[in-house]
Amino acid sequence: MHKRRRGVLLVLVLMLMGLAFFIGMKVRPVTLPTRNPETTPVQEDASEQEGGSDNIEVLIQDIAQFAREGKVPDVPFAAGDTEQQAVREQWGEPQQVTESANGQYEDYEDVTIGYRGSLAFDIRSSKENIKSIRLADIKNKLGEPDEVRYYQDPSTDQIILVYQVNASYQLKWILPKPIDSDANPTVHHISVYTELKPQAPDTVEQMTLDEKIGQMMFAGVSGTTLQQETISLIQKAKVGGLILYGNNLETPQQTVTLMNDLMAANSNNQLPLFLGTDQEGGKVVRLPGALKNFPTNRKIGDINQSKFSFEVGQLLGEQLKAFGFNLDFAPVLDVNSNPNNPIIGDRSFSNDPAIVSKLGIQTMKGLESEQVIPVVKHFPGHGDTSVDSHLELPKVTKSLNDLNQLELVPFKEAINNGADVVMVAHILLPKIDPQYPSSMSKEIITGTLRKQLGFDGVVMTDDMTMKAITNHYAIGQAAVDSIKAGSDIILIAHEYANITAAIEAVKVAVSNGEITEERINESVQRILKLKEKYQLVNQPVPAVDINKLNTDIEKVLNTYMK
Repeated sequence: MHKRRRGVLLVLVLMLMGLAFFIGMKVRPVTLPTRNPETTPVQEDASEQEGGSDNIEVLIQDIAQFAREGKVPDVPFAAGDTEQQAVREQWGEPQQVTESANGQYEDYEDVTIGYRGSLAFDIRSSKENIKSIRLADIKNKLGEPDEVRYYQDPSTDQIILVYQVNASYQLKWILPKPIDSDANPTVHHISVYTELKPQAPDTVEQMTLDEKIGQMMFAGVSGTTLQQETISLIQKAKVGGLILYGNNLETPQQTVTLMNDLMAANSNNQLPLFLGTDQEGGKVVRLPGALKNFPTNRKIGDINQSKFSFEVGQLLGEQLKAFGFNLDFAPVLDVNSNPNNPIIGDRSFSNDPAIVSKLGIQTMKGLESEQVIPVVKHFPGHGDTSVDSHLELPKVTKSLNDLNQLELVPFKEAINNGADVVMVAHILLPKIDPQYPSSMSKEIITGTLRKQLGFDGVVMTDDMTMKAITNHYAIGQAAVDSIKAGSDIILIAHEYANITAAIEAVKVAVSNGEITEERINESVQRILKLKEKYQLVNQPVPAVDINKLNTDIEKVLNTYMK
């Protein structure tokens, strides 16, 4: 009997010991193994991430590790290394497809993949665990970013922290812009981005010097039909772009025919043409036919609604695309500080640089949304001139400090918001450069625009056949001096002989060492990058539906012009 009781007690003791061991196993801390970004997904349980700063730090570290491979956590595809078809085969059709100036974006729940052509270049994630990370967490773990950018549209105001994780990839953290009531916002999404190189045979290394110089020329055309001189500029000189004016564009049908003929003439060239015009709205419009016009920028400035400016930009882009154009010499970012200004006036949004910045950037973004390239103008600011540069060289006696307080403000803001092309005006600023006008000044283009404002996009001159230049300089030498100063594209809007003279002068300057071919390559690389970004393809356009364009304009004007 006693032996039986001892046996039962022994069994009970063993059961209790086993239960204690089991409980101990359940509560014992687990040491996570080091993750391999190629094989191991990050834990997605948001509650685990909320458990403390250690988990947040691990998550940030994992995100940075994945980014070095061109990836985001839990996504098997790599930027710069994944074809669109491979994504479709694995994940099926996207929920939504959006076309933008940067490329085509396809949405899959909380992941978005951007493509240029068929290759992924941008992979974004907005998974819930990522949204637990705050601005301070990122900086505490990764330090200060290599670059800070800002993005704003009518519904969004964001800050973007850019970390160059290696030579190939950038890791971007996108968050709401900090405000007093939320100085430490949480992440909206992350992006791993790579810059795709232009496809062969469009690379600079495979181009002849003549082809490179041609890409740096933006030429005017004569007549309302395709002329032999224009064919020569396209096929022999291989100019990079063409500008058309009102006297080239008589009717919608004639304009579409001319545009399609220009594209056809370029069909055997490897690079597409920039096809541009001045379609600002107000008194500066070039497109023909019974198109309804927009109010002046001054009137838009009086209304002062960001969404209105954005929609005007969209409609300008819609009009231009319908006629076959892919570039607009707009918006005007000049601050109209001189009421006696003979050239800007109501083309400016305001005499307040903050209003010019806000509305000009929205018009720029509206154009971009239609994949039309905006050219912001007229750097460093034409608003305080008293002479029309079409007739003579204006002179402004302001210092660089003066410009920083007023004229440069909208350009700085536009550059921070991703401006791709800046047009430089013909203005003499003797306190900055007593010898050369701004369009030929190294102090202004390289010193102020490039270095001070950090602009690395395409710099284009205003028309070099304006009397501000031709009254004082030979066109060929002016083109050479402008390139030496830092310009990428020389705009020569009138006369075939002027364009050929500029091309020949630049060739001679390279051959005698006045300009290095490396300097030419820098500009051509920027130009190719811009054409690739906007996916320019010179495709024929059908007849323009003026009624549809007018209906779209009326709808917007009726909303804001009551």
